[in-house]
Amino acid sequence: MKSGNKINPFKTKGYFGDFGGRYVPEMLIPALDELEKAYLDALKDKSFQQEFEHILKTYSGRPTPLYFAENLTKRLKGAKIYLKQEGLGQTGSHKVNNAIGQALLAKRMGKKRLIAETGAGQHGLATATVAAKFGFECEIFMGLTDIKRQRPNVFWMEQLGAKVTPVTTGNMTLKDAVNEALRNWIETLDTTHCLMGSVLSAHPYPVIVRNFQSVIGKEVITQIKQAEGRLPDYLIACVGGGSNSIGLFYPFLDFDNVKMIGVEAGGLGISTGKHSARFAKGKLGMIEGYRSLFLQDKDGRSRETHSVAAGLDYIGIGPEHAYLHSIGRVSYTSATDKEVLEALKLLIKTEGIIPALESSHALVECIKVAPKLGKDKVIVVNVSGRGDKDIFIVAEALKDKEWTEFLRDKIKEADK
Repeated sequence: MKSGNKINPFKTKGYFGDFGGRYVPEMLIPALDELEKAYLDALKDKSFQQEFEHILKTYSGRPTPLYFAENLTKRLKGAKIYLKQEGLGQTGSHKVNNAIGQALLAKRMGKKRLIAETGAGQHGLATATVAAKFGFECEIFMGLTDIKRQRPNVFWMEQLGAKVTPVTTGNMTLKDAVNEALRNWIETLDTTHCLMGSVLSAHPYPVIVRNFQSVIGKEVITQIKQAEGRLPDYLIACVGGGSNSIGLFYPFLDFDNVKMIGVEAGGLGISTGKHSARFAKGKLGMIEGYRSLFLQDKDGRSRETHSVAAGLDYIGIGPEHAYLHSIGRVSYTSATDKEVLEALKLLIKTEGIIPALESSHALVECIKVAPKLGKDKVIVVNVSGRGDKDIFIVAEALKDKEWTEFLRDKIKEADK
């Protein structure tokens, strides 16, 4: 072990090296200060920590399993592969960890309303879920493009009592949903908490979300020691904004013998320009309240992004990820849509596990790395969500005729 990889942004004015900070309209500063104070007070309050841990255990089903993928390991003829099964928690993804924590903070601050941005819908679903549990009014901002491709999550958000507001500006994806959520927050500060879903935006959000998600990595340390008697050699996770990956990586940062790989959305290929790979083609900038790497044109305007996975279709990267890349502690690569679909099919057929398209990006890298390693090596892959939500996208991508006929029949029945 060695120290130096971890930064406490509360002591650096919200910065991780050159990245992060707080670049927001002046009217948002009091709300961010209020949130920071509430969080720091909560850290000192044992009852807050106990309530958070109790809800994670009894409501969300933690700890989630660390599963030895024996069949996949044999298939790839290399390192042992373990899967952290975040999809088996409440709402089907890691997003609920942070949503529970921030809902408790909102209650602590006396807020009556939660708003959130969402791409794949998993964060929106988690926010709507905790809003129902704790009695908050709830509004979810979601790009119209994402609403169309993630209809199952939209349906459940609405059943939970949330208002799902379509965002029709820009590309109508996650970036635009973030902007709309921030605009709404400015108009409703007194009653509303903006429940940011990833390790991005202005300080203190990146550190708060990271700390709530660190339960993932903390559990893996205990679980892998029980299974293997030691720490893993590799950690692999997908990276959109970066919450599931930083949640896995952060507790391991000072174990220098543990290598970490974050996998971005390579879309149709980096050379096509239709991707969401910030480390491959991003530029330093200040967008949506923080300084980091963003996909921008030569004039600094946001570029169009693409990914088969709605949750990775975002122009920016969380500032702590940018910092960890800059110091060489974490490696970042990308996976194409085609590779992702093949990885998804392989895990389904070998292990009977249906991963989310986002998580399947991490599986692509695992499939590449595992055969190159000895059988004494250990890889942990964060399966950050399950694939129920992606059935429409996957069935269309795989050109499943029976599925198409099923949808046509349902449409005919509905029109009668």
